[in-house]
Amino acid sequence: MEFNKKGLAVLELIGRILLVLIFVFAALGKIEDYDGTRLYMVSHGLPGGLLPIVIAIELLGGLAVMAGLWTRAAALLLALFSAAAIAIFHHSFATMNDQILILAETSFTGGLIVLAVHGPGCLSLDAFLRRARTKSSGGPAATDPLGNPRP
Repeated sequence: MEFNKKGLAVLELIGRILLVLIFVFAALGKIEDYDGTRLYMVSHGLPGGLLPIVIAIELLGGLAVMAGLWTRAAALLLALFSAAAIAIFHHSFATMNDQILILAETSFTGGLIVLAVHGPGCLSLDAFLRRARTKSSGGPAATDPLGNPRP
């Protein structure tokens, strides 16, 4: 099955949103149960004072990827964050649930790395800003918003 560029652009947008939705909801959950999350971090040897940074990374990084703003950097930051979370919190393969959780976290990390390498696609603030810079530099944009060559 072949998609046109508009269909692929929409799928890229949906994929970005679905990939990072978990980070946004995790940040909101940490805000809701701030004290419990802080105690959980402390029980794993981390200073509780890191919690605001953790929340900021998850919430702002997730929203940035959703919007397609600074996508490559935000995706890479979230991938590094996920790798650290795996190493610190999810290192037991004792039960099937542990194994699934570790593999899910690893899969998110892989998806974020792919996003950091390939970028957000044309339905993103990154692409919009790139087109705006091209126009403001005096030259006509070589492509339309979906990447098609302009006549």
